[in-house]
Amino acid sequence: MKSIAVFCGSSMGALPSYREGAVELGKELARQGITLVYGGASVGIMGTVADAVLEAGGKAIGVLPKMLEDREIAHRGLTELIVVNSMHERKTKMSDLADGFIALPGGPGTMEEFFEVFTWGQLGLHGKPCGILNIDRYFDLLLAFFGHMNEQQFLQDKYASMVLSDSSPAGLLGKFRAYQPPSVKTYIKEGQT
Repeated sequence: MKSIAVFCGSSMGALPSYREGAVELGKELARQGITLVYGGASVGIMGTVADAVLEAGGKAIGVLPKMLEDREIAHRGLTELIVVNSMHERKTKMSDLADGFIALPGGPGTMEEFFEVFTWGQLGLHGKPCGILNIDRYFDLLLAFFGHMNEQQFLQDKYASMVLSDSSPAGLLGKFRAYQPPSVKTYIKEGQT
């Protein structure tokens, strides 16, 4: 595993543990020689994880839409900053550069990015691991909701197992290394077994 895309908040959130978890992940990525691919901002959890990677001697690649660069939130100390024209281009480029995806605490944008790459995995557009770093139980309700989707037969068992989760960066990256993607999504008509 050479690179991981991290989706996370552009604010710090309510708890100091979110920042601490982002720092821990950044250090672990650098320790394992894994390049960070992220949204390219200098603010919030996004900037924190990038700073931690760089301070630990690792590499950080930011992918930032021009409209956000113009708002002066671009991180200027990255290994590489790629400026694209749109949010869609950002997600595509991050996906192309990454060997896996991790969500840290964040808001709707973080969830949208994570759900998109998760869905791409279901459809067989990639076979890369999708994980949640569950810092201070931030994602407990989301993980329970994945279980609810599965129970209500909107998420097949093999795709429910695609959601990798751990409270430790090293633990989550270990699960990434063992990950085997499921077969491509199939549809079952009513009455079929």
